[in-house]
Amino acid sequence: MTAIAVTIAGSDSSGGAGIQADLKTFSALGVYGASVITALTAQNTLGVQAIHDVPAGFVAQQIDSVFSDLSVRAVKIGMLSQPDVIAAVAEGLDRHGATRVVVDPVMVATSGDRLLAPAAVDNLRNLLLPRAVIVTPNLPEAAALVDMPVPHDEAAMQAVAERILTLGPKAVLVKGGHGHGPESTDLLVTPEGIRRFSAPRVATKNTHGTGCTLSSAIAALLARGATLEEAVAGGKAYVSAAIAASERLSIGAGHGPVHHFHQWWVG
Repeated sequence: MTAIAVTIAGSDSSGGAGIQADLKTFSALGVYGASVITALTAQNTLGVQAIHDVPAGFVAQQIDSVFSDLSVRAVKIGMLSQPDVIAAVAEGLDRHGATRVVVDPVMVATSGDRLLAPAAVDNLRNLLLPRAVIVTPNLPEAAALVDMPVPHDEAAMQAVAERILTLGPKAVLVKGGHGHGPESTDLLVTPEGIRRFSAPRVATKNTHGTGCTLSSAIAALLARGATLEEAVAGGKAYVSAAIAASERLSIGAGHGPVHHFHQWWVG
């Protein structure tokens, strides 16, 4: 049976993040990708110039259209900027019995532009995190989710992750990409314990869409039947290779995208 995953997220007009990055990642990892668009953005490698939100009712219609016809095996959730859209997505997940749900709490773009309305944070905490098999915040997002200082070492990353676990997700992957040092280390924290995933830190400005790409890679591998730890390990390896290969591309004047198809073409 064909492995199918759906991304519920915002569109990136420059193609490096959001829905576009998710669908590229699904395809690169051998998974058929469907999409539910929650917001349109006018953005490029320099930043986000404008956001146009999709009405919650139409988001719900997209969810029903996808799930009523396709055998969806995993869900990746990205940018949901409005409280009513978050509520519509949570209701849709319940309506269709979605279980392999990867939540990437997209709150701030790589450029520093805020993507999540402050009023939506409570809905994110209360409605989506309890439905997640895994949530994948970066360091600033992890801190914002539980009103703690941004962690600067692994002990603090663990403490923040354990606090996020109390909000209901089955697992938390705190990403270390915003940290420093020769390695980028992510911590997977579950009620059963902690596992470290490390990769050499790549000196590049091409980091646009890295968070979207990692969470969608995890969702793709879950759709293919991987265990959670296998999906995180495979997703980390994929995005690390995509970052390392990003210098083959020459896209935009700011933070360029990773090379989603590094295994398929040079650039």
